[in-house]
Amino acid sequence: MSEIVVALRMTVATLVLLGLLYPLAMTGLAQVLFPHRANGSLVKNGAGRVVGSALIAQSFTRPGYFQPRPSAAGGGYDAAASSGSNLGPTSQKLRDRIAADVRRLQSENPQAPGPIPDDLVTASASGLDPHLSPAAALWQVPRVAAARGKAADEIGAVVAAHVEPRTLGFLGEPVVNVLLLNLDLDARFGPPAAVASAGKSD
Repeated sequence: MSEIVVALRMTVATLVLLGLLYPLAMTGLAQVLFPHRANGSLVKNGAGRVVGSALIAQSFTRPGYFQPRPSAAGGGYDAAASSGSNLGPTSQKLRDRIAADVRRLQSENPQAPGPIPDDLVTASASGLDPHLSPAAALWQVPRVAAARGKAADEIGAVVAAHVEPRTLGFLGEPVVNVLLLNLDLDARFGPPAAVASAGKSD
């Protein structure tokens, strides 16, 4: 009986310490030290409306917006169904999907320089990666510039302003957040024709 009592006490103490006090302490510290990140890194447009999260990609199909990498999460970019396709390099389904994306990208970007960057046809493991390589963003500049009636150099300068360096200077690779880039384009030049609001995905 004494052993059962000790076991129950340990269970209750562990439950209170690790199931209640520790989570509350970490939540409180996060709210004090970095509240923006703790609350989901939400992004607002020029009108102050929340249009997404800097951590989760969205679909942008209008020619005046930069497009993110493909997604296999749910119906695409579904934060409630984060996942990769789990298709290997020998998968015919994967090869067919990539071939279709290549044809679409070539059709939509006839003036794009050079071959299509890999990350424009490969999905991330989570299906939610909001970033592109600088090369993948710059590859889309001619299309975006033409759709917005701007010089390619102007759009390229906006891309360059959004290149995020390696974490701590040596981890990972430089990246561009597609949502933040598209919102900045709308803030600088206004939304392209036939798009009702900044940051709209479709």
